[in-house]
Amino acid sequence: MNDFEYERRFFCRQMPDELDDGDAPTLIIQSYYVHADNYALRIRLQSNSVRIPVDADTDPMAVLSEYRDSFTQAFVTIKGPSVGGTRYEAEREVDPHIAGELIRRGGVPIIKNRFSAWLGEDGWSIDVFGGDNAPLIVAEAERSSPVTNLVIPNFCITEITDQARFSNDGLASHPFSQWSEAFSHQLAVEGTHFEQVFGRNRHE
Repeated sequence: MNDFEYERRFFCRQMPDELDDGDAPTLIIQSYYVHADNYALRIRLQSNSVRIPVDADTDPMAVLSEYRDSFTQAFVTIKGPSVGGTRYEAEREVDPHIAGELIRRGGVPIIKNRFSAWLGEDGWSIDVFGGDNAPLIVAEAERSSPVTNLVIPNFCITEITDQARFSNDGLASHPFSQWSEAFSHQLAVEGTHFEQVFGRNRHE
């Protein structure tokens, strides 16, 4: 088992309508018990049978209570810092009911819908966040080896691969809603950026 993940991540302004095939996205509720200095300990619940919109008013704990029996997968994960698009990640499956009780009893919860699509040469995940992290949307391409020579879709506005504040554990510490205006100002002043250390970037 390879306990490393290789990915590149991008900030998006919206979820492309054409990538929503009408099926339920993966509804994810996860709680962070350690989230400091880009180290994290996480419990994650997943459901592929519930389709609910998420926005700033979405309460992760209320959703967990209402749809508790719909969550059929759960994982405990430990993560190390991300360096150059590579991050140590050890993930193991656990009982969903136990995971649900752990989330109810502690940690900092995050809720999001994850849409998946195959675009060109790569599988992509597009995460639409609710609660304190709305209206953040993050797209990521993940491979079993370093993500090089990537074809970057046009809905990806700027790269955030190694920006710890955009990692889910970073968002647990400092939700996007607390600094979204400052980020928008920074983006307007500095413009977009795509890393040049991962081979040749190709844009759609």
